[in-house]
Amino acid sequence: MKIYDSRQKQKLDFIPIIEGKVRMYVCGPTVYDDAHLGHARSSIVFDLLARVLRANNYEVKFVRNFTDIDDKIIRKAIQIGKSVEEISSEYIHSYLADMDALLVKRPDVEPKATESLNEIVKMISVLLDKQIAYRTSNGDVYLSVDKDNLYGSISHRGGKDDENISRVEENVAKEGQRDFALWKAYKGKDDVGYETSLGFGRPGWHIECSAMIEYTLAYENMSHKIDIHGGGADLAFPHHENEASQTRCASGIEIAKYWMHNGFVNINGEKMSKSLGNSFFIKDALKIYDGEILRNYLLGVHYRAILNFNEEDLVVSKKRLDKIYRLKKRSIGVDGAVDKEFQTQLLEAMSDDLNISKALSVLEEMVSACNEAIDKNPKDKTIKSKAIGNIEFISELLGIGGGDPVRYFQLGVSEEQKIQIAKKLKERDMAKKEKNFSLADSIREELAKDGIILMDTPTGSVWEKVN
Repeated sequence: MKIYDSRQKQKLDFIPIIEGKVRMYVCGPTVYDDAHLGHARSSIVFDLLARVLRANNYEVKFVRNFTDIDDKIIRKAIQIGKSVEEISSEYIHSYLADMDALLVKRPDVEPKATESLNEIVKMISVLLDKQIAYRTSNGDVYLSVDKDNLYGSISHRGGKDDENISRVEENVAKEGQRDFALWKAYKGKDDVGYETSLGFGRPGWHIECSAMIEYTLAYENMSHKIDIHGGGADLAFPHHENEASQTRCASGIEIAKYWMHNGFVNINGEKMSKSLGNSFFIKDALKIYDGEILRNYLLGVHYRAILNFNEEDLVVSKKRLDKIYRLKKRSIGVDGAVDKEFQTQLLEAMSDDLNISKALSVLEEMVSACNEAIDKNPKDKTIKSKAIGNIEFISELLGIGGGDPVRYFQLGVSEEQKIQIAKKLKERDMAKKEKNFSLADSIREELAKDGIILMDTPTGSVWEKVN
């Protein structure tokens, strides 16, 4: 298996720290608002990675965190008159519901910053004892970046003369411009704090991930704490650089052997940003598109590339999903038996740094070949069994194609419309029994005008919605 390591900027053979095992950590959301398409893409990318690793017989432990205490959460709580706990709980629930709709499997562990305070305080205390961290006059604790000679080795940014330093928080009390907060002392009534040995306050953003990795995933006495650390490209600097620094300084061990970052999502040609007003919330997208259709679209562009979101491409990508479900519908009623050659080809493509373009090409060829074989011999159960088995493997590996074909081809039809269609079908069945075929035909034509296509089967009529 090969993956692209962001730190070394090249594709490498994946060699886990312990043979047959993988420990992977991905930075999750700061829960102060609804999840957007950037969150969706990152979650789908690393869900795919976990699926591919497991399909390659690795024993995977996957952790994704929730940042549930942060400046943005505090501001939101004050703005709408709720507690920080209420805000974070509401948006954690919303995020998980969105991920479920996108068929993203839950990680093995989902720690929260507020539940990790003991571990956070312990790591900061180690850094203070080593005199790599220091207190400011107002009680904040900062890491002294100048004492880490390897700072910048993850993102290749953040050097003393680097213009990106401007992204690091400004504070006149800091000893160095690049230094970053590990602990923020309580600032008054518009702040939130917790009583700890460091004083009353709360953790900085970066330290929580290092601490969570330490107590949920970290190997002991190994070359690195974990195998893979992932997240969006926007996190490489300063967040991941700071994570790597504080773990390195506290333990003398690098945090991750491999770093993986997914590309941005652009909307209308611009990087997705709330300040630009183009932050497309997942919940809004789900009002228009089924979660599986959205997942199918978002996984169709290689994870490291920028995804330029537009509805025209989404509609085009849906045709791929249509073909899978059409084949599944043609083959239903037999037990699946995956074609080993297809399984190998699909897994090999995805094992090459999640080469989705090649994987989808293999998928398309399989669908075409199975349809052609069924056309030639519609009663051949062997071909249908292979088709079902292949689609089951697609569902396992890519997370698409696992649903009910009847439901899939009825997507976009409201419950009220379904009730009306059911009434029309009853009227048509009655007309056919009474040999009133002209009425039966007129009902079919009436439904067709609304995009509802009828198919008569030995057990009755079924219908599909045609876009």
